[in-house]
Amino acid sequence: MVAKLSIGVIVLLICTFSLLFSASIRRNRDPTRSSKINMEELWESAESGGWRPSSAPRSDWPPPTEETNGYLRVRCNGGLNQQRSAICNAVLAARIMNATLVLPELDANSFWHDDSGFQGIYDVEHFIKTLKYDVKIVGKIPDVLKNGKTKKIKAFQAMKEHSAIYLTPFLHRLAEEIDNPEYQRLRCRVNYHALRFKPHIMKLSESIVDKLRSQGHFMSIHLRFEMDMLAFAGCFDIFNPEEQKILKKYRKENFAEKRLIYNERRAIGKCPLTPEEVDLILRAMRFDNSTRIYLAAGELFGGERFMKPFRTLFPRLDNHSSVDPSSEELSPTNSQGLIGSAVDYMVCLMSDIFMPTPDRKGFAPVFVAREKGKTAGLEEAVRRVMMKTNFGGPHKRVSPESFYTNSWPECFCQVNPKKGGDKCPPDSVLDSRLESVGDSDSTSQTDSTVVGLGR
Repeated sequence: MVAKLSIGVIVLLICTFSLLFSASIRRNRDPTRSSKINMEELWESAESGGWRPSSAPRSDWPPPTEETNGYLRVRCNGGLNQQRSAICNAVLAARIMNATLVLPELDANSFWHDDSGFQGIYDVEHFIKTLKYDVKIVGKIPDVLKNGKTKKIKAFQAMKEHSAIYLTPFLHRLAEEIDNPEYQRLRCRVNYHALRFKPHIMKLSESIVDKLRSQGHFMSIHLRFEMDMLAFAGCFDIFNPEEQKILKKYRKENFAEKRLIYNERRAIGKCPLTPEEVDLILRAMRFDNSTRIYLAAGELFGGERFMKPFRTLFPRLDNHSSVDPSSEELSPTNSQGLIGSAVDYMVCLMSDIFMPTPDRKGFAPVFVAREKGKTAGLEEAVRRVMMKTNFGGPHKRVSPESFYTNSWPECFCQVNPKKGGDKCPPDSVLDSRLESVGDSDSTSQTDSTVVGLGR
């Protein structure tokens, strides 16, 4: 059983030394070199290279004014990762508009069928207090401003006219690439400091990690082979007629109509990898049947038919329900909702290795060739694709890479920088703010680049 360090310390160490920087096998990144794998190095943390996470302001950042322009209310849709991104955007939008943010609403209908909402998974008091120097946040719009009339109104001018606006859904309402590092650092403060799960979720996550790690290293994987993802991608041809009917119905009800051809989608990496293909990647990277794997996902579409090949080669599989079957919150009837996804998020964050969605576009020609019977050199081809992957290491974002996947360099700094702009601000800049709300860098969930669990 691992030592009972605070969960924040564990997370910060993992994020700083495991998720932020390249895996050890990439220290001398050269795509032409041999794709030899050293298993011991895969489980190790790489050196930091002098970088550390920092979302503290580095220039003048005045607190919000006493009187704002009105109220901004938003509804965040999508999976947990998309919702977190939307919340970060909402806080930034409120800052830019000098608005008072109403506590964000979380979509409960399209996928989750879970009405626990923001208050059900996040520490609301911590969220409001942590951001009190950035934006004003209230639980609801005061009754005096409710006129009982619903209008589709545009931002800012409407706020001045009506005192409040409601944007729904609110996900891609704000550009990710903003030429203002302080705005980006505010997003990081929201994502890695303010959005802290409720204590019982953190405790449950820590308990699961303790049980997993008591038997050695473990890896976490998010397969993304779920109904909503498959329906969105429009990748139907590998399923039987009844399954295709279900997927097409779900797509029609939830997504815009679009002409989708499986072979074309597959060739450009738009289709989720099957569990068997993920299995091939792991084997190519020299993981064997002794590897303990935590599966972070909802219900896999197609069931055991698709999981059987994976389970045969990697029998030591767990999920939150199997690790802690006594937990009522993670019982099969409850585990597919927001709480189950929040626990998965934290377990992945604290795992020794987290395998996010691989480079599907890079793997597409490899697996399309396999489907056509060309299996010679398959493992070497897979390794070459993996060796070209950034593994979360510090590198400039390249479209379509998301800021929420790679917040370097805005949210990182160097203790001994070569450039003045990379210098770490005094710890007191952020610590003094967070200490006033009972928090600090050492107790936040993370202040680092984290590949969250999207759907």
